[in-house]
Amino acid sequence: MTRKSLITSLDVGTTYVRAIIGEERSPNEINIIGIGTSPSKGMKEGGIIDLEKTIEAIEHAVEQAERMSGVEVHEVFVNVVASHVNLINNKGVVAVNNEDREITAEDVERVTQAAKVVNLPPDKEIIDVIPHQFIVDGYDGIKDPVGMLGVRLEVDALIVAGKSTTIHNLLRCVQRAGLEVNDLILSIMANAETLLSEEERKLGVGIIDIGGGTVEIGIFKDGFMECLDSINIGGDYITNDLAVGLKISQDEAEKLKIKFGVASPELAEDGSVEIFSIGDKEPRQVSIEEVGSIIEPRIREIFDFINSRLDEYGYREKLAAGIVITGGVTELKGLQEIAEQELDANVRIVKPRLLGVNNPIYSTGVGMIQYVVNNNYESEYYEEASSGNVSGLFNRIKNWFLDFFE
Repeated sequence: MTRKSLITSLDVGTTYVRAIIGEERSPNEINIIGIGTSPSKGMKEGGIIDLEKTIEAIEHAVEQAERMSGVEVHEVFVNVVASHVNLINNKGVVAVNNEDREITAEDVERVTQAAKVVNLPPDKEIIDVIPHQFIVDGYDGIKDPVGMLGVRLEVDALIVAGKSTTIHNLLRCVQRAGLEVNDLILSIMANAETLLSEEERKLGVGIIDIGGGTVEIGIFKDGFMECLDSINIGGDYITNDLAVGLKISQDEAEKLKIKFGVASPELAEDGSVEIFSIGDKEPRQVSIEEVGSIIEPRIREIFDFINSRLDEYGYREKLAAGIVITGGVTELKGLQEIAEQELDANVRIVKPRLLGVNNPIYSTGVGMIQYVVNNNYESEYYEEASSGNVSGLFNRIKNWFLDFFE
């Protein structure tokens, strides 16, 4: 019997909301069957400032993905950005209850819950627990203790705590869009899942996601995330510079950045582009080199901020595997060269390798799907879209019945 699982990620970003529907055919095979993108007008620097506009963007993105895939979405995994979270290292300890001393999945769940016992400020709540290692009767470095024998089970875990108000507003938007939230996934963990190798995580690597309103920085060493940070600056600031410098609308500036933007005027192709300045009746020509001359200072400023954070945390010498950069801004020609100059490090620009989403703008959404698969989350079973009024519950029962008798 073959049963396919449907996994939908919802990347709620400052500039765009993106919905991606993945179909898990096997643990090593994921097909992307639906993609939806909608401009996000209700977000600022990773936070919600307008509920209704955010709800509308979520609805539009999911509807596009549903039309493309031919399936109906009811449940989604949603990202949480670094600017809203804190990381806390904590330990959990329990006694193994079974008479034969065999550790079960229930014991692992109990010790994970024990790790959640931590003092938090009143405005914070736990949104995830990421085990670093399990320890059985003093033996450490264990990834999965289920089936082992022991009396005492411990876990060293990373607690992800988020701002309660921010998290609940995000959940409220998704639920009012008619969707259930399966779980919240940290954006940088999602990116790492699909963009970093195990060897890179062990050696030491920095991953940087340059989004529309924020830059997220994650540091991995010895296989685990050690540091998480964010900077309230991103691709939208480049768009704003173009809008102000060329006296054009934000929408036209965004299109100009995407189609003709370069990270340095030296890399600009010869030629010009027609723009409509605000207040002018007739269009005018602007050289692509001038577009690059406006973009470059902001790009260098972004990496200067990143450089300062890396120095502040003292990780520069620990990144043996260099720095990996993703996000829509990385599409700018020449960005890698500037990044290497400013960061004085080996820099790679990466993007998902799956068919249909081979673009850095989809890194977080694809990463969430990969994270769900790799961490054995429960996924919604495949459900064909219906134009009638058949309820989701009935469709699930129908599909279960058909699967049972395959």
